[in-house]
Amino acid sequence: MHVFWFLLLTMAVVVAAVTLAVVGGGGSAVLQDAEPERLTDPLPANRPVGRADVEAMRLPMAVRGYRMTDVDEALGRLGAELAERDAHIAELESALAGAQATAVNGPDLFKRPGEPPAAQDGPQDEEGGR
Repeated sequence: MHVFWFLLLTMAVVVAAVTLAVVGGGGSAVLQDAEPERLTDPLPANRPVGRADVEAMRLPMAVRGYRMTDVDEALGRLGAELAERDAHIAELESALAGAQATAVNGPDLFKRPGEPPAAQDGPQDEEGGR
């Protein structure tokens, strides 16, 4: 019989403690509401994105991994940077190819101004080049 009264008293104390903790918690919550993590775009807006920028980028975690919108924004920005860089590289390669073609087929760079064009290779006779 003593065990019954002991268990009943223990249960009453536990119920009273939980009730006081829930009801008598006061006006402030036990845990403060935290602002959800948001991506503050670490990629520079005033210069091209470099390797160090990509390595330093950390995306905020969500319940099941990463936030899709943050990842989509970061990947979209990186994709735009790479497309711009590829277009610039293609433009420079095209200009280089044009400059090389002009240098091969263009005027003689070693000729002095006012000097007649260089003679053709091979001997020519006076009758018309035969």
